[in-house]
Amino acid sequence: MRRKEKELLDQESIKAIIRQCSVCRLGLSVNDNPYIIPVSFGFDGAAIYFHTAIEGKKIEYIQANNKVCFEFEHKVQIVPDQKDPCKWTFSFQTVIGYGKIHELRENDQKINGLNHIMAQYSKREWAFNEEILKMIRLWKVSIENMTAKQSIDNPS
Repeated sequence: MRRKEKELLDQESIKAIIRQCSVCRLGLSVNDNPYIIPVSFGFDGAAIYFHTAIEGKKIEYIQANNKVCFEFEHKVQIVPDQKDPCKWTFSFQTVIGYGKIHELRENDQKINGLNHIMAQYSKREWAFNEEILKMIRLWKVSIENMTAKQSIDNPS
């Protein structure tokens, strides 16, 4: 990381940023064709969970290349400078990482993944019936590494 003074190294702080986010952006690529998609997600500290329909563009990309880059951002705010346009900046917290996506096929795995997703937004556990489980596919991103950066100074 170029700006070492902005780097966050504490893993618990990084996990706290992720838990405060509402969107995860996945970066996928096939044959030099990039694809970025925002998804709702769940997080268990070591993996990210998301769901898809039975078929679609995300699945085509995942099946061709299960390597993924992911991004989270929190507390993003423009910090203007009233005198110098070159001093405008952002206040932010970001996490960027890499991993591999694998499909969860067993119903108990799907339910676990769905509950991680719902816990991100509702802070409770839910029941999922067989009909729901048949209509979706559940995916797990096993996190290989991630870094975080923050700039939370707000001079104005």
